[in-house]
Amino acid sequence: MKILVCTDGSEQSQKAAEKAAIIAEGCNVHDVAILYVYDEKWDFSSLPREETDQITKKDMERFLKMQEDHKGKKKKILSDALKTFENKNIPARTIFKEGHPSHTIVKAACDEEFDMVVIGSRGQGGLKKAFLGSVSSAVVQECKNCSVLTVK
Repeated sequence: MKILVCTDGSEQSQKAAEKAAIIAEGCNVHDVAILYVYDEKWDFSSLPREETDQITKKDMERFLKMQEDHKGKKKKILSDALKTFENKNIPARTIFKEGHPSHTIVKAACDEEFDMVVIGSRGQGGLKKAFLGSVSSAVVQECKNCSVLTVK
């Protein structure tokens, strides 16, 4: 059995990792992967020309440094989720991908032929959820070749 665990650093995704670890302990799981998907598309083409003309080399360097800092924080979330499995002596690996969260999760699940996706019922909530939709709901709807466990 192969399990794909999704994390975004939220309390719900931590609960999903804990549930996946329980499943992995009790079943014949031979592959556990923890996936963090980040969506960082910085498109300056939509800015008015006068604003992009004012961006200096120093601004771009600062921006790129900020992007790297954010990426480091996201990788820490992934390594924290990995500890859930390491603490139970369950071998697991990490996957760090850029893209639209639900589409990337579904693609990873299909491409690597996972038997189960374990995901928290919600990560970012409130107004963000209303505008962006629920990643877990989209994964449940779009995953056709494997089971999806949504953890509350």
